Amino acid sequence: MNVRELAEKYKGELVALRREFHKNPELSWKEIQTGNRVEEELKKIGIEVKRIAKTGVVGTLKGREGGKAVALRADMDALPIEEANNDIPYKSKNSGVMHACGHDSHTAMLLIAAKILWKLRDQIKGTVKFIFQPAEENMQGAKKMLDEGVMEGVDAILGIHIWSQFSTGKVSLEAGPRFAAGDRFKITVKGKGSHGAIPHLGVDAIVAASAIVMNLQSIISREINPLEPVVVSIGKINGGFNFNVICNEVVLEGTTRSFNQDIQNRFPSMIKRIVDHTASSFNAKAEIDYTVGSLSCINDPIVSQMAKASIIKLYGEDIVADFEQTMGGEDFSYFNQTVPGIMVFLGVGNKEKNTTYPHHHEKFNLDEDALPIGTSLYAQFALDFLNR
Repeated sequence: MNVRELAEKYKGELVALRREFHKNPELSWKEIQTGNRVEEELKKIGIEVKRIAKTGVVGTLKGREGGKAVALRADMDALPIEEANNDIPYKSKNSGVMHACGHDSHTAMLLIAAKILWKLRDQIKGTVKFIFQPAEENMQGAKKMLDEGVMEGVDAILGIHIWSQFSTGKVSLEAGPRFAAGDRFKITVKGKGSHGAIPHLGVDAIVAASAIVMNLQSIISREINPLEPVVVSIGKINGGFNFNVICNEVVLEGTTRSFNQDIQNRFPSMIKRIVDHTASSFNAKAEIDYTVGSLSCINDPIVSQMAKASIIKLYGEDIVADFEQTMGGEDFSYFNQTVPGIMVFLGVGNKEKNTTYPHHHEKFNLDEDALPIGTSLYAQFALDFLNR
C-alpha cells in the first residue's frame, strides 16, 4: 500500500485520536496528559521517544544507514476559551480550555504519519524526527526545544496548520512569507488619583492612555512604508475603579505584526518614543514591557517545491491552491529559520459541516475528511526528501 492508501486505512484511528485530544485540551506548558498519550502511541508503534522542553515529545525513526534527517512538527497546546460546540460528543471537558486552533488535529495527523512511516521504514534512507511541540500559543515552545537541541543534525522541516478559511481538500504550499512576526507589549500608564469633581488636583491616566492608543496608530500611517503589511493593535485596557474617581493607573496590552524583520526590530523604539512623549504631555508617566514572540514564518522555495511534488504525486495537481498569507503568528518560524522548511496550510473549511468559524472562535471546528491529506503529506514528504 502507498502512503495515501495507508492514511485512508487509518482514518478511523486518526479521527479518534483527534477527538480524544479535542476532548482533553491543555494550555501551554500544561500538556501533560497530551504528551503522555503521544509518548504512549509512539512507543506502541515502535518509535524511539525522548521527552524535552518540559512537556514536549520527540520521536526518532531511523531508516537505512546514512542519508539526511528530516523533521516533521505538530503543536499540542490549546487555548483559554470556553467551547460553545454543544452538539458534538467530543466537546472539551476541561472548563475554559479548548482546541480552537486545530492543534489537536496536528498532533493526531503526525502520530498516524509516524505509524505509516514505521510501516514503510525499509524505504527510508536516513532519519525522521517527529516533533510534538508544547507552548505554541504563547510563542515559547519552539525556542525552548531549539535550546535543548531538537534540530541538531536536521536538514529540513515541514509543519502543517489546518485552516478553516480554506476549503477542505485543498493544500497551500507557496514559498515566501506565510505567517507574520508577532510580538506583544504591555504599557502601564501612571497618573495621580483625585476626586472626579476636582480633576485638576490629579493626573488622569485614562486620558493619557486614550491618547497613547490613538497616537500609536501613527506608526502605521506615517512611519511605515504603506506597501508593507503592518498591524499595531491594542486588545486590552484595564484601569479605574469608580465612576467619580480620577484614575491613577491604566494598563494597555497589545500586539504588533509584520513580515519584515527590520520593521519588527524597530517596533520597540517607535512605540517607546510615542508612549513616553504622549504620557509626558499629559503630565503622566509610562512603563513599557515589550516581548518578541514569533519571527516571520518564511517558506523555503526549494522545500516548498519538494512538498508540492509530494502531494501532487498522491492526489494530483488539483489539490494545490494558492492561499493568502496571514498576519497570525507561528513560532514554527524559529524552526524554519534554523534549517530550510515549509509551513503548509491544509484546508478544513466546509460550510455544509459548519466548519468555517475563524481560529480562536468558541465554535471553531474542522472537517475531519481533510485529515488523511495532511497525514499523507507529512509521510510522503519525509520519504521524498530522504530518498531524493
